Amino acid sequence: MTTKTIAASGSSTDIATIAFAAVLGLGLIFAAGFSQAGAMHDVAHDSRHATGFPCH
Repeated sequence: MTTKTIAASGSSTDIATIAFAAVLGLGLIFAAGFSQAGAMHDVAHDSRHATGFPCH
């Protein structure tokens, strides 16, 4: 039986992942905060239809 070793991720990779998640999250909050409610509804509605989910 063989054992495989998984290398631990470096701290620079962890920092880059956290930074990317933070920028993505802040971007989503910023976009949702400044968009019109009707526009958000239309995007969500069209996305549901595009992926095949019924919505009405």
